[in-house]
Amino acid sequence: MTAISGGRSSKPSKTPATQTPSGLTHPDKIFWPDEGYTKLHLAQFYESVFSRLQPYVKGHLLTLERCPDGMQGECFYQKEAPKGLPAGTPTKAIRHKNGVTHYVVGGALATQVALVNFGCIAVHVMAGTAGAPRQPQWVCFDLDPASGQFGDAARAGLHVKEALDELHLTSYAKTSGSRGLHVFVPIRKGPDADDVLAFARAFCVRLAAAYPRELTVEHSIKARGERVYLDSFRNGFAQTVVTPFSVRRKPKAPVSTPLAWAEVTTKLNPSNFNIGNFGERMKRPDPWADFFEDKQSLSAAAKSLSRL
Repeated sequence: MTAISGGRSSKPSKTPATQTPSGLTHPDKIFWPDEGYTKLHLAQFYESVFSRLQPYVKGHLLTLERCPDGMQGECFYQKEAPKGLPAGTPTKAIRHKNGVTHYVVGGALATQVALVNFGCIAVHVMAGTAGAPRQPQWVCFDLDPASGQFGDAARAGLHVKEALDELHLTSYAKTSGSRGLHVFVPIRKGPDADDVLAFARAFCVRLAAAYPRELTVEHSIKARGERVYLDSFRNGFAQTVVTPFSVRRKPKAPVSTPLAWAEVTTKLNPSNFNIGNFGERMKRPDPWADFFEDKQSLSAAAKSLSRL
């Protein structure tokens, strides 16, 4: 896969079979017909970014979004670990009200390549780890613009950052890989998922009330109008979000890309970050390099929020 600069996708050339990751079958299967990207290009992309992706999946529980035919077919979600994973792939049994689910546990490159082999394009991860599934490592805010315009999500993201700053919480932004923006807050191990969800919901309600013409927490799509939906529900137990450096099943094969806050502008086009040119992005410092060094206590922020 040839990397280019300038925010455009390159047309990948035929890759020698000797570079096919171990265990990958049908490497020439086309996943993105318009761009010519294959299953092999997807696997090679994850190999190239795995050093940066790994911290967000290591020990974390994964949900599989399987798209066996890439952009040309249907997708389905699977929580139960599929048969055919590499020997020794770790799993974690979680009891839900409807029974027990054995989740794949991320962290190994072999696991990531195996998921690509199952048609998994995106990487969906829970905030908790196998050792402490109910104790999230981050708070996530998913900003979904009803207009479909990333510029609206960017403006909303800056409101979110300002409000988090007031609570003395350091935040990190990334493209969702689609039309929205994700804002993460790394937190110290301790709060239960229910407490993290309650904090996120209260934060979103207060922020939407402060900017009622721009932001909303309305569940009804019709009731949202043209406002940006502040989604806090990804913080619920067993809910997932795509990781940084996750590819999305969208035209141009966009990547959910970590951003410096200075990059969060209305002019940013998220599809300019894609598997055809991401090699150029990888040459730059990672804006999220300090993410796991910035773990913060949520208790003080929750108390401050309750007093507002």
